[in-house]
Amino acid sequence: MGVDRYRRRRGRRLGAAALTLGGLLLAGCASMPDSGDVDSVNGSPRADADSQVRVYGVAPRAGEQPREIVLGFLEATTSDDPAYDTARKYLAAKKQSTWNPSEVTTILTEPPQVRVDRSGDREEDGVTISLTGKQVARVDAKHAYKPDERTYENKIHVVRQGGEWRIDALPAGLVLGVPDFQRIYRSVNKYYFAKLGPDQRRSGRSEVLVPDPVYLRKRIDPVTSTARALLDGPTNWLAPVTTTAFRAGTQVVDDRLSLDDSNNLKVRLNGKADSANLVQCHRMAAQLLFTVQDQASATVGDVTLERRDGSKLCGLTREQAQEYSPGRTEGRADRQYYIDAKHKMVSLADSEDEARRVPGAFGDGQALLGSVAVDRSERRAAGVTEDGRSLYVAALEHGSALGDVRLRAHAGAKGGLAPPSWDGLGDLWVVDRSPQQPRLLRLPGGTGTPEEVQVAGLDGGRITGLRVAADGVRIALLVTKDGHTKLMLGRVERAGSVPHPSLSVQGLRSVAPQLEQVDAVSWAGGSRLLAAGSEPGGLQQLQYVETDGSVSNGAALPGITGVKAVAASEAPSKALVAEQQDGIVRLLPDANWKTVTPKKGTAPVYPG
Repeated sequence: MGVDRYRRRRGRRLGAAALTLGGLLLAGCASMPDSGDVDSVNGSPRADADSQVRVYGVAPRAGEQPREIVLGFLEATTSDDPAYDTARKYLAAKKQSTWNPSEVTTILTEPPQVRVDRSGDREEDGVTISLTGKQVARVDAKHAYKPDERTYENKIHVVRQGGEWRIDALPAGLVLGVPDFQRIYRSVNKYYFAKLGPDQRRSGRSEVLVPDPVYLRKRIDPVTSTARALLDGPTNWLAPVTTTAFRAGTQVVDDRLSLDDSNNLKVRLNGKADSANLVQCHRMAAQLLFTVQDQASATVGDVTLERRDGSKLCGLTREQAQEYSPGRTEGRADRQYYIDAKHKMVSLADSEDEARRVPGAFGDGQALLGSVAVDRSERRAAGVTEDGRSLYVAALEHGSALGDVRLRAHAGAKGGLAPPSWDGLGDLWVVDRSPQQPRLLRLPGGTGTPEEVQVAGLDGGRITGLRVAADGVRIALLVTKDGHTKLMLGRVERAGSVPHPSLSVQGLRSVAPQLEQVDAVSWAGGSRLLAAGSEPGGLQQLQYVETDGSVSNGAALPGITGVKAVAASEAPSKALVAEQQDGIVRLLPDANWKTVTPKKGTAPVYPG
């Protein structure tokens, strides 16, 4: 029997399905009034998901054949049925209670192709049906997205039960095409505290929240599902470098959570949280506030945590939560910086049309600069000389001296030091690109003795660029191998003690597998990067990349090519800056790329 695709039938099935818009049920045979008075209705704040059209699948009809049963089941899994009750009706009785749609979600470029493979010699043997397609990614039981390109093929088995065909064996979880996945799911950042180990005391940053992106269903009780996902703990990739204030086994007691009329959130927890002290309770509330905010259309005012018996455990206002804000380590990012034609450092604000020299040694020309990095307080900067051999750190204030060389490269300009990067803990990171002895190094406090950081999983590649996240536990690396440069993300693991810290980069993974060549990268948000790169055989393009490797929801950027360096702020309202062959260009919000003055410049950066 030939290949079919269930999208062909989608119009008929979903056309017959019930739709809801907001809280209004729209049935197939319902009629709309065409006369009468118009009455005003008081609006109320609600999550964005509540205002969406919802689609519900159709139960199997009597006499449907095996292929129709499989097509109907696949369609029902793309509906907004909270517990997939309709989809379960396509399953054999014993399978209905054991099927776990959250176990894994396999994402294909298009909905799977359906092919009836064979039938047994007797009808009682059932029918085997193949699902095939091109797989692009998987989402695991903790909702973590992971690119995973391969050919997809799996089997579904259908048997007679009570005179009707039903599915008694099927692949784990869900199988969706990219269009359905993007319609049904939304990327959400959960927040956990960074494990800073021996750096916690030295840096004074004890409460650094780190975003952990996951994919959750958009329209199925988003606030509750987000809170429960947070309590499940960090994703497997991020878990080694983060921790949570919630004790293991802590769960939400209430069936449904929502913001009240004052945009406040009340959460009742099980007995695991009953004995939490005030400090721990505030940390839990902060994690919840920033995580739920990602799913709520209104600003969350405060979070109140309750014990299982309903008594108050603690409350945290939004103002109090700023002590734990994920943006605390990002800095203000008030200005953009780059190197002018005379190899001096200049700066530019969004409201300015012409850059000006920075105060101090780097603006005075005490060293001819090739690249710079500004710490997140914007009080000092690190500069690599034009020849790539020497690294200096100087204050951005009038009269500051260049000081001593902080690091010397093992090779010259063809290798040399890559543009450095500051984390939000006050540490400086830099790559020595020497072909003979490449190294990733960290200078504690920006001026401490350089420490070499081991990187696992390079597989013969060589690090040629880096940008470290504000939280200090995630690092974006450009890794060159066989003539191509890929964008990789690693986690910074800390061990040892304050006098003898030990750092390594682990869990290296590709976050832009579709790009064959990446020429430049910058952090552009808590879990988003801006990359300049090209797909195989394609032209260079500037695009946003999520740290889990998924397609970004950010708006497409105006076309630009020949980019050698990019700079973006973690604050989305700030301009993008890029270096082209002819100089520095800038993209302000709601505008087109524009050359800045003086245009002959290189190596643009934001603080970080």
